[in-house]
Amino acid sequence: MRRMLDKMGLEMRDIGNVEEVIIKTDTKELYLVKPQVIEMKGKDSTIFQVVASDIEEKQREVPSFKEEDIMLVMQQANVSREKATQALTESRGDMAQAILSLTT
Repeated sequence: MRRMLDKMGLEMRDIGNVEEVIIKTDTKELYLVKPQVIEMKGKDSTIFQVVASDIEEKQREVPSFKEEDIMLVMQQANVSREKATQALTESRGDMAQAILSLTT
């Protein structure tokens, strides 16, 4: 296996003592507790292989904002919908704080 990876130009190493790996999607979070993590470095990229037997899954709270709130932040800060929504999420719905964070 090691020879094959060397031929492909990959350098492999085990990352020891990993306590937790968290994978976040738009609707849930996966917590991989005490996983084995292997890092494979190539010329232009790095691949992580994660193996865990203890996995916890939690649903994420998906904030919902009024359309006019998103539009106001977009217009005032002159940003895309995605950036406006992200700023509103980070400010927990505080429109003034969202606009300030995008314009300063």
